[in-house]
Amino acid sequence: MHFELTEDQAMLAEAARRMSDEVLTPILLAEPADQPLSKPVMLRIYAHLAEFGVTAARLAEPAGGSGLSMLDYGLIMEQLPPVIALSLLSHDGSTVRFEAGASEALKAEYLAEFIAGRRIVCTANSEPNAGSDSNAISTRLEIEGDRAFITGTKMWITNASICDCMVVSCSAGKDAAGRPMPRRVLVDLAKSTVGLRETALCGLRQGHLCEVTFERTEVPVENLIGEAGDAGKFMTIVWNANRPLIGLMTLAIARRAYEVAREHASQRRQFGGVIAGKQLVQQDLSDMEAAMVSARLTCLYALGQLDAGARSNGLSAMAKRLATDAATRVIDRAMQICGGMGITEELGLAQLWQDARVFQVPDGTQGILALIHGRDITGTAAWR
Repeated sequence: MHFELTEDQAMLAEAARRMSDEVLTPILLAEPADQPLSKPVMLRIYAHLAEFGVTAARLAEPAGGSGLSMLDYGLIMEQLPPVIALSLLSHDGSTVRFEAGASEALKAEYLAEFIAGRRIVCTANSEPNAGSDSNAISTRLEIEGDRAFITGTKMWITNASICDCMVVSCSAGKDAAGRPMPRRVLVDLAKSTVGLRETALCGLRQGHLCEVTFERTEVPVENLIGEAGDAGKFMTIVWNANRPLIGLMTLAIARRAYEVAREHASQRRQFGGVIAGKQLVQQDLSDMEAAMVSARLTCLYALGQLDAGARSNGLSAMAKRLATDAATRVIDRAMQICGGMGITEELGLAQLWQDARVFQVPDGTQGILALIHGRDITGTAAWR
């Protein structure tokens, strides 16, 4: 077991850090901090991500992707600005879901565009009454000859307002045993009409989260992907990688807060000396560091297990829950160490907490993640 990065991994992480610091962060700083980024700005960002080779990081090289290991992908993701990393996670995961089952004609038209970052793609899965339970999806798919029609509402869809295409999870009815048959459909927004409404968030406010409405939206029947009933399987495959990746993104936010608190503690003087010399502040900093390091190692271990081909539903769920919980606690403690300054906009710790808190929801809330992990521990599902 090796805990040191290889030379190649260290170079990859450093290259990602430089791209983040020198290219991506300046783009974000030039835009309003409290408004979603425009489509032209996102396309500029995706051009840089494509040049770096991460717009289809999980896609195998023979299919045109980078074929990165999940561990290497994680080392990159934790270096990127979180709002960009979350958008990339949606695009890359959606590209994987598209490629796994799309016809050759469909791939020829769209896949190279997704990989090059010239077209942004997202996944529309969650609904007002269906999130982690993909079998509860009620958005209807009706097939009439060579045309298909989608009717329903999707909620909390990352990238929807700036995407060119959506991979939409629909209900294609039930099989002979009465089980739901979710189906994937590609919707090209240049050819089909959908309703879009931006959802305002407390954090990651330069990002994009939307409600999407389909009112008998027409798509060619050729845009159906895979087989009826396989949508949940490919959703889970993507989720299992997304969860520890989200954990790493959130811990990167916590690390920024930790550094602010450590710097403040080394300068703030009370009771005759800097507060960094006080026992309780040192204990706080020790607890914060321990929480971040242990959670990060858990996330990296989960990604390594995916690379090894291990079943990782419970481990990936545990990693995200541990990391996102640790991150919010670390940021809260950083605010406490900074005292009055901790609640000012000047240090930005409150915004870091809000950004980190957002990450506790995508791809499974804390509760559902505990149940997924608990199912692996006990062999019994709590929701069936």
